[in-house]
This record gives sequence, C-alpha cells and structure tokens, in this order.
Amino acid sequence: MAERLDTPREARRPWWTRPKTRGNEDSFGHIAEAIARFMGTPKFLFYMTVFCAAWLIWNSWGPIDFRFDKAANGFTALTLMLSIQASYSAPLILLAQNRQADRDRVAAEQDRQRAERNLSDTEYLAREMASLRIAMGEVATRDFVRSELRVIVEELQRSAHDAVADRDDEQPEDDTPTDSV
Repeated sequence: MAERLDTPREARRPWWTRPKTRGNEDSFGHIAEAIARFMGTPKFLFYMTVFCAAWLIWNSWGPIDFRFDKAANGFTALTLMLSIQASYSAPLILLAQNRQADRDRVAAEQDRQRAERNLSDTEYLAREMASLRIAMGEVATRDFVRSELRVIVEELQRSAHDAVADRDDEQPEDDTPTDSV
C-alpha cells in the first residue's frame, strides 16, 4: 500500500521486461576470467593430460564390459568432450581479454589525465618560479646592500673629516698660551 493515499502506487513491470542489472554480467565476467586464467596455467595442462591419459588407458586396456568409448571408433566421446571444452574455452578467453582491454583502456585514460594534471602543475610551478626570479631581480641582494653601506660610510667619514677640517679652519690661532691653574 502507498504510504500516502493521495500518491498513486508505482506501476510494476513484469520481470522479463525489467532492465538487466550490471552485477550479473560482472559476476559472469569474473567467473570467465577465473576460468581463462586457470586454463593458462601448467596445472590445467597437467590435469588435462592426466584426464586424457586416464581416459585413453581405461578405454584401451580396461575391462571390455566397462569401456564407454571404443578405440575402434577413434575415441569419439573423448574427441567430442575436448571439442566442447575448446568451444567454450575460446569465448571465455576472448571475454577475459576484452575485459582486460577495457581495464587497460580505463587505466590508460586515467594515466593520461594524471599526466595532464602533472604537466599543468609543472607549468604553473615554472611560471611561479619565473615570477619569483623576476621579483628577486628587483630585490636588493646582500652584496648590493653591503656596497651601498660602504659608500655611505665613506661619505660619512669624508664629511666628518671635512667637518673637522672646517672647524679647525674657523678657530683663530692664538699665540698666547693659556695657563691652567
């Protein structure tokens, strides 16, 4: 029942017309990848070799009444089983390769975006460094300040020397000795 009486109930669609969920495809893809990954291992080759050898041994030298695939027929059942296995494994491997290609494509796109961000960050930092260098060119350096201070000190010493010389010139020379008592 609807929570409010003035709100109509949502129409429910039959299950066969509902959109498929992504989870089912994804879980099938995971299973397909696991199978394809297992089929590419030495363990699978070993198991398949043991299975075929056991099949051939049983149907060649086993009790005649219990043989289920005759050697005279060319082991038709084994051939059919291996054909079925091959017909299922090829699409599973292709599905796993497609999923891996999709993951690689997404990873490549993310790497490209990350590289673009790194490039823009690097360019920004380079512009900032250039502006700092330009600003530092207008700032007085230690050597410049020291040379300016030397010039000022020399000017002060010269002016002090000139002031002493001027004062000495202004005082009259008196030949009368002054006695201090």
